[in-house]
Amino acid sequence: MTENAIRILIVDDHPMFREGVSISLSEQPDLEVCGEGASADEAIRLDRELSPNIILLDLSMPGGGLHALRLILEQSPDARVVVLTASEADEDVLMALRSGARGYVLKGVPATTLIEVVRGVIAGESYVSPALAARILAELRTVAPVAHGIEKGESSQDMLASLTRREEEILKLVAAGNSNKEVARRLDLQEKTIKHHMTRILQKLNVRNRTEAAMLLRDASHRE
Repeated sequence: MTENAIRILIVDDHPMFREGVSISLSEQPDLEVCGEGASADEAIRLDRELSPNIILLDLSMPGGGLHALRLILEQSPDARVVVLTASEADEDVLMALRSGARGYVLKGVPATTLIEVVRGVIAGESYVSPALAARILAELRTVAPVAHGIEKGESSQDMLASLTRREEEILKLVAAGNSNKEVARRLDLQEKTIKHHMTRILQKLNVRNRTEAAMLLRDASHRE
């Protein structure tokens, strides 16, 4: 365990699932599970007592995950909460993101993906499971039209046309669900190079995070 390990709070009312996630994360030298809970009340209390760097929160639990999410962010406005759940309902995804969740991950993802999500959120990124992202595109565009340049009168095709060939290549891999590390491996580049490209991509597309960039790409593809 490194001295500056990422401290993680896991809240889920299924002990076996919680234990499995805890073991997978704790095997990483830069990750530390600092606490576990099984209800909304425990999530709120443990956030206050432990001040974790990131919280993995289920939606279906005593007291309700969305309720816990809202109260956690009331008492800790800078809290990083990632919803880790089995629910694929569009309403749940939208409510979680609108309430301030930094990510929405479906149970059953490989441990390597969850580990990358945790590290990415700590680095300032957001994440939505690729299987869900395209389905909620229209709703998110109405929630935050400025993020997609709509108020400037720019179409998604216009903004994507501003990308270089390399940036477009990286964005397509990201939209397919690859992490920065996986993109770097596939393109034989350093991970920090991919991060630099992603920063420029977000600026050019006028979006807030990689999830919105990926959805903008999918939207443009559907319009072609």
